[in-house]
Amino acid sequence: MKNPVPVIVMAQLFGTSLWFSANSAADDLIRTWGIAPADIGTLTNAVQLGFILGTLSFAISGLADRFAASRIFALCAVLGALCNAAFAIFATDMSVGVPLRFTVGLCLAGVYPLGMKLVVSWVPERAGTALAQLVGMLTLGTALPHGIRLAGGGWSWPATILVSSGLALIAAAMILHLGDGPHLKRRHGAPALRLGQVFHAFSVKAFRASALGYFGHQWELYAFWTLVPSLVVLSGLAAAQSSALSGLSFVIIGIGALGCIAGGWWSQRVGSARVAATALGLSAFCCAVFPLSDALPGWGKVCLLLLWGASVVADSPHFSALSARACPPEIVGSALAFQNAIGFAITLFSIHLGTAWLADKGIAIAWLLLPGPLLGLIGLYPLWRRGG
Repeated sequence: MKNPVPVIVMAQLFGTSLWFSANSAADDLIRTWGIAPADIGTLTNAVQLGFILGTLSFAISGLADRFAASRIFALCAVLGALCNAAFAIFATDMSVGVPLRFTVGLCLAGVYPLGMKLVVSWVPERAGTALAQLVGMLTLGTALPHGIRLAGGGWSWPATILVSSGLALIAAAMILHLGDGPHLKRRHGAPALRLGQVFHAFSVKAFRASALGYFGHQWELYAFWTLVPSLVVLSGLAAAQSSALSGLSFVIIGIGALGCIAGGWWSQRVGSARVAATALGLSAFCCAVFPLSDALPGWGKVCLLLLWGASVVADSPHFSALSARACPPEIVGSALAFQNAIGFAITLFSIHLGTAWLADKGIAIAWLLLPGPLLGLIGLYPLWRRGG
């Protein structure tokens, strides 16, 4: 195929819309189920935990490198669509909702990291730029449920969630038709994959530095995305359950796609490591300054949140590109899945603490996220120092 990247990134957009589909209905769920805001964090963490266990299974077993990535992606997208639809139709309380969101997370483990492997299998020579587009679509996919909610107007919350299931089915069909790229095929005579072989990747200094930067980034990213609607309300920029809240949440999260694309373009000139370091520095600045923004006019707060939304995810594709470049080609899928698993395990703690402490801390909750980008900069230092 002449240019498979647009197909992969659009499929990623549609498939990852499952991730935060329940968060777009947070206000309705709180009201109709009689739950607390912290319970929305529990639903989000159920997805994260499912994703973690799924990626660990793919990584340690080597399944991500034993079977065609396109088939795994398509199968997981279909199963994720069905589990997401079951949540919309059958969930009436947390006891039903949490297991269903967990299964959505399990399925996403075959969508996000396998999407990255598909990119590297098709265009390894421009992995940084292509992965920037891919993560940009992940970001839009995260924001998409808020946009669907805004566009749907008077739609019920189950209807908006079901749209994500339909999009995931389209994603499965697109990737199944595309298939795998010609690169990353196992070398002739390469040793058979062993259970746990992925752990070898951490003995590579460059992979270790990239992974440490990614882990710091993850402490901040998903907690920020989870807290965006609350930060908008607490800043006085929109009222709860309003169309303005859905619109602002969509734009603040979705602008990360532009940050990814801009970072991908810049990486061709300065390298992925320096782009990642710059993004970490900018998001750390936003973390530090946002709780002090009370004196700013509304447009000033919006600009700060937009800068944060753009920078908080702009580094993500470059960690994947750096890690894929550093590890042996026959374990790229497993290594990326394992890196994802650890990174998403970290998000469980920041999401839980962020949603649990939000009522007491207000917008000062942003300071909880600050250690992530700062520690990420330290971990990534060996690479950005030399402009990797």
